[in-house]
Amino acid sequence: MRVGVTVPLGYGDTAEGRAPTFQETLEFARAAEASGLDSIWVYDHLIFRFPPEPEEGLNEAWTTLTALAALVPRVELGALVMCSSFRNAGLMAKMAATLDDLSGGRLILGLGCGWHQPEYEAFGYPFDHLVGRFEEDLEVITRLLRGEEVTSEGKWSRYSAAKLLPPPARRTPTLVASKGERMLRLTAQWSDAWNTAWFGEVDDVLRARLRALDEACAAVGRDPSTIRRTVGIRLREPGQPPDSGKSTDTGAAGLADLFDELEAVGADDVLIWSLSKGPAALERIAEARGIKLARR
Repeated sequence: MRVGVTVPLGYGDTAEGRAPTFQETLEFARAAEASGLDSIWVYDHLIFRFPPEPEEGLNEAWTTLTALAALVPRVELGALVMCSSFRNAGLMAKMAATLDDLSGGRLILGLGCGWHQPEYEAFGYPFDHLVGRFEEDLEVITRLLRGEEVTSEGKWSRYSAAKLLPPPARRTPTLVASKGERMLRLTAQWSDAWNTAWFGEVDDVLRARLRALDEACAAVGRDPSTIRRTVGIRLREPGQPPDSGKSTDTGAAGLADLFDELEAVGADDVLIWSLSKGPAALERIAEARGIKLARR
């Protein structure tokens, strides 16, 4: 099982409560690679507004991932996830093919339909029919990345003999974050990988989501073993009080046990959102990965 981490991008990713500089993001990514981890991940939002809490923001995900690709040479590069609402689907496919080639074939294009209405309103994006719009976009992106020419007349988009030229160097894999029945069906129909998050343990909710993905695969006639399953977990510092979401504060040995439990229920990747983005957190994750590998 592979182990990856999200990189610092937003206000909550620094001890001072500010957005990190790119240098800080780069240092974390390089440390993750040097510690033997398998992947690094960005997340895609424009602004966070949860009144009465103060507004928060983060650095733009795709620009950051592109810069990291040139400077962090080994690990897989992913997005949890790029919001399909923010970029035209054809352009998103073009960007992905270019970044995949630039990185030497290390990109996994994570996609989602979006959910945070205040950022849509702030930046002028329509917030209606998110899944319907996503359905059109996902098909277009996937087919373009497969090297197809796309002509389609959708309810929200239109394409006329669109194609990627130069053609993609390889078929860039896509990942969809999903949990509802319709989104899971789209994942099973079009995507190479799936993400569900965020967890602190293997619980009944996670097991139910894994079963629901199997059911979605059966509904579209897909072998469920052909879809890569990634599970996001939140990690807090040992002894740190629980936050508002599901998270774990286990030490390295306990984290290795959690890795084993996740693998046992079918996870191919564990993707860790560490609430602390310091060296100690990376050391704990890397130690847990080492313990797991030693058990094999």
